[in-house]
Amino acid sequence: MKKILTVLLALLCLSAQAKQKLTIHTFEQGQGTFLLDGKPFVIKAAELHYTRIPAEYWEHRIQMCKALGMNAVCLYIFWNIHEPEEGVYDFSGNNDVKKFIGLCQKNGMWVIVRPGPYVCAEWEMGGLPWWLLKYENMNLRSLDPNFMRAAGRFEHRLADEIAEYRLENGGNILMVQVENEFGSYGKDKPYVSAMRDSLRACGWDKTQLFQCDWSSNFTDNALDDLLWTMNFGTGAKIEKEFRKVGEMRPDAPKMCSEFWSGWFDGWGTAHQTRPWEPMVNGIKDMLDSNISFSLYMTHGGTSFGQWAGSNNTGFAPDCTSYDYDAPINEQGSTTEKYFKLRELLQKYSDVKLPAIPKAKPIVAINEFELTEFAPLFASENLPKAVTSHDIHPMEYYNQGWGSMIYSCQLPVTQNEGLLTIKDMCDYAIVFIDGKLIGRLYRGNGFENTLRVPACPNGGRLEIFIEAMGRINYSRLINDPKGITESVELSTTQPGAEVLYNLKDWNVQLLPVSYDFVKGMNYKTLAEQGLDRDMLVSPSPVRMPVQTTLRERAGYYKASFNVKKVGDTYLDMSQWSKGFVWINGKCLGRFWNVGPQQTLYVPGCWLKKGVNEIIIMDICGPQRATVAGLTEPNISDLHRENLPTDAVKGVTAGRKPKKTLDPNATVGNDAAPGAK
Repeated sequence: MKKILTVLLALLCLSAQAKQKLTIHTFEQGQGTFLLDGKPFVIKAAELHYTRIPAEYWEHRIQMCKALGMNAVCLYIFWNIHEPEEGVYDFSGNNDVKKFIGLCQKNGMWVIVRPGPYVCAEWEMGGLPWWLLKYENMNLRSLDPNFMRAAGRFEHRLADEIAEYRLENGGNILMVQVENEFGSYGKDKPYVSAMRDSLRACGWDKTQLFQCDWSSNFTDNALDDLLWTMNFGTGAKIEKEFRKVGEMRPDAPKMCSEFWSGWFDGWGTAHQTRPWEPMVNGIKDMLDSNISFSLYMTHGGTSFGQWAGSNNTGFAPDCTSYDYDAPINEQGSTTEKYFKLRELLQKYSDVKLPAIPKAKPIVAINEFELTEFAPLFASENLPKAVTSHDIHPMEYYNQGWGSMIYSCQLPVTQNEGLLTIKDMCDYAIVFIDGKLIGRLYRGNGFENTLRVPACPNGGRLEIFIEAMGRINYSRLINDPKGITESVELSTTQPGAEVLYNLKDWNVQLLPVSYDFVKGMNYKTLAEQGLDRDMLVSPSPVRMPVQTTLRERAGYYKASFNVKKVGDTYLDMSQWSKGFVWINGKCLGRFWNVGPQQTLYVPGCWLKKGVNEIIIMDICGPQRATVAGLTEPNISDLHRENLPTDAVKGVTAGRKPKKTLDPNATVGNDAAPGAK
């Protein structure tokens, strides 16, 4: 017992000594500058999103930013990835933001935290959790008691998680942001004030709080006791962007909290790039004027899994790759932008910049076949149906992401008709008695109508719906999935036109989780009735997709060998539309419309020897083979692969939800160059 007490006493002494050694820093606003420990300080921040980087690579990316010449890391906190179900929190593995901030401190980098609750970031629903939509008439980003209660609960949980990294606790968090670009959403100072108060109540009362917006709208919600920062992109006139805030607060430090280095890609649109010169020149102009900045993005990374959002220009889902044409590319390697910016930042550094970390190895993987198959529409692979008289969206059935199949009995009809799906979100494949009727895509102008044949004996209607990313910008973020209103069949009967509002639905839910896809009933291609030679031969006979889609759609599986572990880019050019899992990790969505035709595979998710791959393809591949490439293909656009089955001229635009203000400012095109 005496020995135990001695050991405990020694441990207590060591703990006390460790606390005494903590260096407590101060950070505040000075006369036209920030003050760190009482000395003028210019923030040179790199925006990184830890959830878009494999945890095994976090320190490498942080060191890449330090070697670039940055002194801080700016990061969004994505509420929905940390609270995937209401009241269920996940701060483990790739969600361990506490560990990420600790790695920043270990590498001498300050941190700026942007906890939302809304963040945009081309992320599913702008970071808001899907389950908020289960509340009737939920009014997002407002003083709605249900929203404020949920957001406040999460902000408290997050604050507790990272409390040790507050400055007063010896940490490295310089600033915390209140909400995010709220001026592009509306005018509601009471709400922004409530979010500020919520953060202070969480423990950020001693931390510098700030709010960001555009120079054109920041005064709409600007609070007197917060720091105001501006967001704008390369090519902007720096003096003009800060003119108004300078007139209103001539003695306050200035900061560009998002200086956009590039841009994001959307499915079916051209790959976006921006030249390095305006980025470097803009940063030089800011540094010459003692203006702090955060480069959005310094490294974009990848929206793994189902986390890519959608833009609000109609409906424009974002690609899995979040390369962003940033100085550090998706795989974590240097680009021309990196070297040009590093050259500039070295001139503004009092010390020689650290050596650039060694790049992660990239390997090729020889083409291999996917030899096992589980048909998507086979009864043994579908979950038990739930029933409802009226049709409801996905959230009603307590599912956040993935796909679903609605089915019902059709009435007897003697003539062809029009099937109209109100609201269809987001990609539909329609069958009657197992025969393909057509495909619809919400991004094609909200198309929602197909011609259907006469059904003299009735028939079984099946509507497969794939939910793509929820809109992440504007008031359209209230974006439920599946079918949200009704399905109607209009036709002519003897002497009259008839409109049927279809009822009595069976609904089968297909989540996008590995636990679900690994449990399919996999058999060889031959056992499933598929022609192996057609699916894997170098020059297969191309069968029309209309006659083969239902048979080919499903889950393809294989094992493949890796001799040397390294990052690679999975070539998906022979596949149609779906998701990929490697060793249980979901790489994200692929779609042959492009521009992205490869998926980034982190080498840390591979292992030497045997690896598993599962591909869900909702339309079926041309060839059931893949290979690992050493270069990405994110600029190969094929808009001809978009569905063309809709009846044109009768489609209807999506109606605003009753909780939305139709007069509110919406659209990324509301301000040229806005993110």
